[in-house]
Amino acid sequence: MSEAAYSKTVQPKVTVIFTARNEEATIGKCVEAVKKSKYKPAVLVVDGYSTDNTIQAAKKAGAKVVLQERRVYPGKGVAMKTGIKTALKDGADIIVFLDADIENLDSSWLDKLVDTLLVERYDMVRGAYFRALRDAPVTKLVAKRLIHIFFPELEHYEQPLTGEVAAKAEVWRKVLEQDLPDGWGIDIAILLECAMHGFSIREVHLGFKEHRSYRQYCEDVSKLGKMSEQVAVTILLAARKYNRIDNLDEIHP
Repeated sequence: MSEAAYSKTVQPKVTVIFTARNEEATIGKCVEAVKKSKYKPAVLVVDGYSTDNTIQAAKKAGAKVVLQERRVYPGKGVAMKTGIKTALKDGADIIVFLDADIENLDSSWLDKLVDTLLVERYDMVRGAYFRALRDAPVTKLVAKRLIHIFFPELEHYEQPLTGEVAAKAEVWRKVLEQDLPDGWGIDIAILLECAMHGFSIREVHLGFKEHRSYRQYCEDVSKLGKMSEQVAVTILLAARKYNRIDNLDEIHP
């Protein structure tokens, strides 16, 4: 979109995407929350073949619902790519991803992410937040450690696996050109690819995040084994792609 579209007199078309699988407990409230944003966003829910009432709850709250392109699990990457394609086809200027299991989501989160894009002129804005002490073990023990080794220029990002991400349409078009993973590795892949392609990225704090998925693994982090594996492999593949794999030589086990 042209610079004129970012002026105060022309409001860009903002699309919020929730990828969801069996999130009937929260998806309705999440959709309703973002609809209160000053940006009056279109809301898209990409459903991962839920077996509960996620689709019905999303539609009732006013969201457009589409199924992810392929029925795979874990399929977050497939769902996100489906959402990006759909939003771009619908003419989105800015696409924002938010997690569908957030219990305290507020429209101010969306406003802050988009404000940072428009006012500070960043290409991508990523959310950070305060979380329970046991939360985000994959971030702390896998993602951040491997980023430190292979992409040290990115280690200042507090939450490289954040689910709250906003970017301009041209960024998402470039992202779709990459060989992105179909599963849990998608979040870190987006950060790495955007950084390696020279897009400007800002991380902003959104407050405290309460989400249902934390309670599912807080007492047994082994439930995150598959996620850990996919995040690790994604970073290793990116290290090989961008000729960083030899950084291993600097690590002394």
